[in-house]
Amino acid sequence: MTTILSIQSSVAYGHVGNSAATFPLMRLGVEVWPVLTVHFSNHTGYGAWRGPLMTAGDVADVILGIDERDVLHKVDAVLSGYQGAKEVGAEVLRAVELVKERNPKAIYCCDPVIGDVGRGVFVRPGIPEFMRDAVVPAAQIVTPNHFELDFLTGRHSETVAEIVAAADELRSRGPELVLVTSAVAQANSLTMLAVCSAGAWQVTTPLLDRTFTGSGDLTAAMFLAHYLETRDPGVAVGRTADVVYSVLKATTDAGSSELLLVGAQDEIVNPSHHFEAQQIR
Repeated sequence: MTTILSIQSSVAYGHVGNSAATFPLMRLGVEVWPVLTVHFSNHTGYGAWRGPLMTAGDVADVILGIDERDVLHKVDAVLSGYQGAKEVGAEVLRAVELVKERNPKAIYCCDPVIGDVGRGVFVRPGIPEFMRDAVVPAAQIVTPNHFELDFLTGRHSETVAEIVAAADELRSRGPELVLVTSAVAQANSLTMLAVCSAGAWQVTTPLLDRTFTGSGDLTAAMFLAHYLETRDPGVAVGRTADVVYSVLKATTDAGSSELLLVGAQDEIVNPSHHFEAQQIR
């Protein structure tokens, strides 16, 4: 059984961070060990929220407790998302090192949460640079959105060719595989791209005219799960696009303000919509 140690934020109401990743991964049959970086009442997009921001010591204690059970060797991958402070990010990197000591075959997938098109940077000062300079080079897989890809590489990309070139630039800094989770390279559509040394693949889906909070967290989790199963970036990006679009379409049709992960859970294992991944390199 695939096992993922997922170090991310959590909310009681709604679906972002671990609250967007844990259930879908489990629905796919993946064992998930969630470690929380924050535990808020709801995501911050509502403008008001309550709950604690975990300290680096809190995160370290939870990781230590897991290690004391002598089970970290079972972990196939570490997945990280929103990191509330640089100190927490440093603890995530220490957790990755520890997991790799226990299982040298384990990989690290980083969703470098920094900001988004239209919103700009929405994390604390210092986090974007820490992601760029310390976290991304330590990861084997990174899953930036279009805005984050441009920030991390210092580029401005518009066409598919420019996005692939930016992904290659990011790979030159350490990661083996880059998944660009959402790029607007064509009118009325959204493009997802997977880029590695073996090639580049793109999947294009219709553009749903609304914003979703937590969709990037869902995308990173689904891609990691399917990549661990297949070790084929083209297959993984195709399956990921099928799941994510199907869930987002169901969410839109239901008029839900939060991802319809429970109500549309069958879309996770048997998506209603299918899109072909095209190898472009």
